Parts: sequence; C-alpha cells; structure tokens
Amino acid sequence: MSFRPLRLIVTPAAILFVALSMAGTLVAQPAPAGKPMIVIHGGAGTILRSRMTPDLERRYRDTLTIAINAGYTVLQSGGSALDAVEAAIRVMEDSPLFNAGKGAVFTHDGTNELDASVMDGLHLRAGAVTGIRHIRNPISLARAVMERSKHVMLAGAGAERFAKELGIDTVPESYFFTQRRWDELQKALRADSVSGGHGTVGCVALDMHGNLAAGTSTGGLTNKRAGRIGDSPVIGAGTYADNGSCGVSATGDGEYFIRATVARTIAALMEYGGLPLQKAADSAIARVGALGGTGGVIALDRHGRVGISFNTEGMYRAYIGEDGKAVVEMYRDEGRGSK
Repeated sequence: MSFRPLRLIVTPAAILFVALSMAGTLVAQPAPAGKPMIVIHGGAGTILRSRMTPDLERRYRDTLTIAINAGYTVLQSGGSALDAVEAAIRVMEDSPLFNAGKGAVFTHDGTNELDASVMDGLHLRAGAVTGIRHIRNPISLARAVMERSKHVMLAGAGAERFAKELGIDTVPESYFFTQRRWDELQKALRADSVSGGHGTVGCVALDMHGNLAAGTSTGGLTNKRAGRIGDSPVIGAGTYADNGSCGVSATGDGEYFIRATVARTIAALMEYGGLPLQKAADSAIARVGALGGTGGVIALDRHGRVGISFNTEGMYRAYIGEDGKAVVEMYRDEGRGSK
C-alpha cells in the first residue's frame, strides 16, 4: 500500500481566518501617548450653499464649534476619550439643528424614537440603546449600558427603566417636538416616502493616554416605521473603536451601512489589509455607494490621523487643526472629505 503525502493548501481566506482567530486572543493596548485629537460629524446629505441662508449656516458652524471644543477641552485636561465623545455629542443632542436628541425626526406614527451607541477602543467594550422616547441624552444612556450593565444593547421600555434606576435625566415626549421636523413628516406622509434626517451626530476621540473611543446618536429616518433600527446603535455598522486600528462613526442610509458593516470594515481593512485610514474609509463608503446607499464616516487612527469620507453633497463635520483650533466644514468642496 502506498501513501500520498498530505498537501496543505493555504488560501487567502485561510490566512484571514487564522489572523482573526489569533486576534481574538489579544488584548487591545493603548497607542503611544501623545497629542489628543477629536473629530465630529452632524450628518451627511444634500447640504448645498444654494439652500443655506447665512444665518442658518452660521448656526450650524457655531454649534459644531461649540461641540468639538467641549470634547477637546476634556482631552486637554487629561480626560478620557470616552468623556470627550460624550461631551461633544451631548452638545449636538441638545441642539434642534441635528437629527439627534432635541432635533430628532418623527416616525410614521408621529413619535420620536432615538438610538445611540458608544465604544471603548482599549477594552472593546460597547453600549447601545434603541427605540427610546424619554431620554434627553441617549449617548449618556448608551455609555451607562456599557459601564453599568452586563449587556451591550438595551431597547425601548427596558432601556428607559434602566435609565430611571440610574437616575439618568428623562423628559416628556413633547421635549423632542420641533416644528421643522413635524413639517418634514407631513411632507413625507403626503409623498408616501421615507427620508433621511440628515443630522445624525457622531464623534471619535483619541486621548493623551493613547486610547480611542467613538459614539453615534440619531433620531433615524423621517416617516420610518415604529420600531425601525438603523446602523447608529449597531456596533460594527455605525460605530466602532479599537486601539489597534481606528475609531469610526457613520451617518447615512442605515440599512446599507448595516449590510456593509461599514465601521468594522474600515478597521479590518487597516488591520488585515494594511490600508491607511483615508483609503480604508473611502473603500467602505464606495461599497455603500455600490449597494445604492448614501452617507459618510469620520474616523481617527491610533496616531491621531483624521479620515473623512462621504458620497453626498455635503457633511457637517469638524476636527482640530494643527494650531489646536476647530476646523469646521459643511460642503463637498471644503477641505477634508472633498472630492
């Protein structure tokens, strides 16, 4: 009897499987300590100069400046990336300009259902809430789920009950009413359409200890079905952070971002594909576009390099420049992310 020698066939898929298996046994480590960095977004969509009055443009730029400075002040004082993310997003949640918190869009039923998530790049911890209707700052509740529960995601009444147990601020549903969003719902009802709120907010921060964090908060889609969940509270789709690669927050057509697992894909392209941050972000958004979706991402790598990519007419965004001052951009032809 003769024996044939065993042939070992090594395919790219097998290499990736081994790499992923090995990576699962590693504990994330801080990046080298250095200069803190922060980047934020206030949503992507049809943002055109022709549709923007000087007063409205000023209000957007001023609020984005206040938000990013709130987070950057935390970082400069030695605070954590998580603290900075929460601080910046709370400012935008409290503004009626954005589709998050106070400015959330309405569902088909005329209610506001809010989603949020946050992720810690050092320990890969994450927290998320979805379908909440009485929480002023969903990002704070998402963080509480991460830090003060044994879970990653809580929904609806259960999430709000958890908030009350912790003494987190609750508000009546009327707090979220804005005439602008109500009028948008009436228009969508007449047209029998579902549209993006163009105002999901997000933040990614790198603190002086070398740790990354990311967070995202949204009201979802105008005229969405009650109970609809988009990408913002889905870890790996709308939010992701890993000290070994990058932090990401997304905005756009959530269903496509979920299908393309956008946030995690950017990190994986860097970690396993060796792509630099901007190319990884561009690749992920190109995939969303190929599926038929629109939107964008902000990202930071472990060295504080900023990545911004979007396939819409504009994206509300801001980051800290080399001089330590906020750089605020809105339109497609402005600075980072422009094509």
